Amino acid sequence: QAPLAESGGGLVQAGESLRLSCSASRRIPIASTMGWYRQAPGKERELVARLVGGSTSSYADFVKGRFTISRDGANTILQMNNLKPEDTAVYYCNTWPPNRVYWGQGTQVTVSS
Repeated sequence: QAPLAESGGGLVQAGESLRLSCSASRRIPIASTMGWYRQAPGKERELVARLVGGSTSSYADFVKGRFTISRDGANTILQMNNLKPEDTAVYYCNTWPPNRVYWGQGTQVTVSS
């Protein structure tokens, strides 16, 4: 079982919402800081949002006001509202800073215009 597993991606139209979930196996501790990242085709992986101590969040400018990161038990949630075509990417969760051994398969988010 992968240490972290992402789910909840899909194909949606612009303006719609998705809720991503990141579940942690028992093999890793619940880190004090978790992050959601994304990688679009041909681009570098980038940080989307992070959650410190389960309560303090910060966001990349390109998602502020639209995305919300939160914790639900051992899961880290990314609520994505008002999605845009430029949000199309594979989304990953990891600790922050990221631990290279924790990268999972990610979940594909595709937003059509």
